[in-house]
Amino acid sequence: MAIKIGITAAAYVGSNPDGATFAKGVQRMRTHGYECMDYGDFCNTDGSLFQVSEAEFEKILAEQKKILQAEGIAVSQTHGPWRFPMRDETEEDRAERFEKMAKSIRGTAMLGCRHMVIHNVMPQGHKDTDPAYVKEINREFFGRLCQVAKEYDVVIDLENMPFLKQCLAKPEDTLAFIKSMDTPYMRMCLDTGHCSVFGLSPADAVRMIGKEYLRALHVHDNDGRADRHMLPGQGVIDWEDFARALAEIGCECPVSIETSVSGKVPADQRDAAERELANTALRIAGRV
Repeated sequence: MAIKIGITAAAYVGSNPDGATFAKGVQRMRTHGYECMDYGDFCNTDGSLFQVSEAEFEKILAEQKKILQAEGIAVSQTHGPWRFPMRDETEEDRAERFEKMAKSIRGTAMLGCRHMVIHNVMPQGHKDTDPAYVKEINREFFGRLCQVAKEYDVVIDLENMPFLKQCLAKPEDTLAFIKSMDTPYMRMCLDTGHCSVFGLSPADAVRMIGKEYLRALHVHDNDGRADRHMLPGQGVIDWEDFARALAEIGCECPVSIETSVSGKVPADQRDAAERELANTALRIAGRV
């Protein structure tokens, strides 16, 4: 089965778009050859989806799903709530985050999607001074959240992070935590750029994770020092080896680009640049 290609919704429709803007962006996405979307409107907990009534929430998602289906674009993954600066320190903070995540899981199912990418809970911010405590908080939090995921038949894909002093950030640590949860409702999203910040090979991470646990990808490049979300090929990642690794494990999740063409690209060159980014995704997927 050929690996499909997708891209973050932000590259084409922005955040919290109106219906016309969403439809126009999805149409352009399809024209450029994408088959899947990484839906991002659950990410911002201050966005409109978390301010409207339940009836309006359901109406917006139903309308967006209809637009996506008309263009033949699937939502392969959503991105769950992420707040920056982190607000996970207190029980009240985590309760609020849990509520938003549970709502996002329900929304993910409404979009016809089975995968929600999410970051680990960060009660000590960027730097974990007590790893045992951090892991305990995450085990309790995700233990409860996986029950919600089971109810809606959605898989939580925990993402490796770019923070050098966090105990769950490196791909091997993220994977070990997921395995310790021992549930089919938690798997892994490999973020290539986050991996590169540690000086690690995303290709080797793919081989380590394997087909059973690798269920989502965030594909972007950087200079090996910071999470810069460069286009693939602009940084230090070996994309040929990454493509080989995906083929070796029989990867079935889409190559989902988590970056976009710079707004500095002149308008008369933008379409060509966006098409080239889609072609890059096809090359990584092993289809050209």
